Amino acid sequence: MVKKKKKPRKFAKKLLNKYRLVILNEDTFEERISLKLTRLNVFVLLSLSAIFLVVSTSILIAFTPLREYIPGYSSVALKKRATELNYKTDSLQRVIAINEQYFSSIKKVLHGEIDKVDFNKDSIIEATKQEAKTFDLSPSKEDSLLREKVKKEDKYNLFESAKLNSSFILFPPVSGEISQEYNVEEKHFAVDIVTKKDTPVKATADGTVIFADWTTDGGYVIILEHSQGLISVYKHNALLTKSQGDLVTAGEVIATTGNSGELTTGPHLHFELWSDGYPINPTNFIDFK
Repeated sequence: MVKKKKKPRKFAKKLLNKYRLVILNEDTFEERISLKLTRLNVFVLLSLSAIFLVVSTSILIAFTPLREYIPGYSSVALKKRATELNYKTDSLQRVIAINEQYFSSIKKVLHGEIDKVDFNKDSIIEATKQEAKTFDLSPSKEDSLLREKVKKEDKYNLFESAKLNSSFILFPPVSGEISQEYNVEEKHFAVDIVTKKDTPVKATADGTVIFADWTTDGGYVIILEHSQGLISVYKHNALLTKSQGDLVTAGEVIATTGNSGELTTGPHLHFELWSDGYPINPTNFIDFK
């Protein structure tokens, strides 16, 4: 008995069978829309619609701000802002590191913590002897007179080290009797002026506040940086009226005198002047009486 083979076009015929889609008015049964369809047409139409929907959604997500509302996608503006903040943070960290190094150097100078350099004296002397054999190192009469003149000059002369012009005037921070004078040998690079408590302390010149805070030894300390490499220091204050970064003018009140800190025995002002990293005697340029 021979079995009949199924016709391969039976499925294709089903796809090509024609159907009629009619839309009628329910009240009058009037025909409004009439469409001839096949299963193949419906399948193709649905496939194209799905592809169009997927492509349109992908384009909207990739090229429009709508993707910011989809979980997992970050905002473009937020990324840009984060990048700018990252650059600013890096720059601020460098500035802070430089300022910390600068303030650390100032503190070391103010506390006399200056490192000494050790030299190999024997090698220097031996090299000098070898050179002395070929050169006449005996000083002339003019050279001797010049050496004596230089020795008598003030080592910490403000107008020599800072090269100040005649228009640069230092204003007395307070008036009063000096209880302890400037003494390099005792490492007292300041003058102590006895005053009444809460006496206004004034800036000695125009400048910027580079330090204003409490210290164990000096109590409330404020340090000003002026032009031409000059720095002024005011210690043992009862109150500071300026903060770090403030700009001040000569004669402007920056603090009030007191008795703060451990290294003090009564109300007074500990006043220092530094020029290009070297201490100078304030009494040579300021009259405190």
